[in-house]
Amino acid sequence: MNPHLKQLIDLSIVDKEIDAFEPQIEEANASYEAAVAKKDSIDKDIENLTNEIKEEELKKSKNELHLAELSQKLEENSQKSKDVKTEREMKSLQLEEEIAKEQVTFANEEIERLEKIIDNKNEQIEAARESLTEIEANLESVKADVDEKLKVINDERQKVFVEKEKLLGTVNQKGLAFYQKIRRWAKNTTVAKVEDGACMGCNMVISDKVYADVIKGEDITNCPHCGRILYVETSEQ
Repeated sequence: MNPHLKQLIDLSIVDKEIDAFEPQIEEANASYEAAVAKKDSIDKDIENLTNEIKEEELKKSKNELHLAELSQKLEENSQKSKDVKTEREMKSLQLEEEIAKEQVTFANEEIERLEKIIDNKNEQIEAARESLTEIEANLESVKADVDEKLKVINDERQKVFVEKEKLLGTVNQKGLAFYQKIRRWAKNTTVAKVEDGACMGCNMVISDKVYADVIKGEDITNCPHCGRILYVETSEQ
């Protein structure tokens, strides 16, 4: 096999190993990120509930103010009733009193309803804070566990990087430039194996002549369909 081709095959294997660390890193970070996301979500829930409580308390205050005004009006009507001189005035005062009493009933019911809503939201906040305390208590241990996993992964990855650096010191620069050009779009399929007369990068069948050139391995051969660098397993040569 052409030594330059062998170098590119080895380089492609190392690049695959390096890329394989990314999903491992993402998986290791996932548990911590999930815990942080849960914490942020609970913080947001508490903030929203607090704002909702403020709105309900404002509504309650308005009803309490209205209730005070109604009580004042009923008291004034009570005083006026002492000075009523005609039946018409009496009926007018009675009508006003009935309307005011209905409004008092409604205001009291509304205040009671709002108080229940406020109490319910306060209970939700309390439950959320308990969950938050539990998450925050576990967050540090989760972070420590993730950091330990990442250290192991990064140590292993660093070994592969060192291996790649050594390999890059021996690779033909022209061949390396060619490899890197293809890798920009082909990623980890830059160097593709030939199986059953087909390029495993694009799954297209290659001609007998191209296949023969690949088997000889005297030169770097590209797939005529996709341009990937082709090779066959040693046992097939």
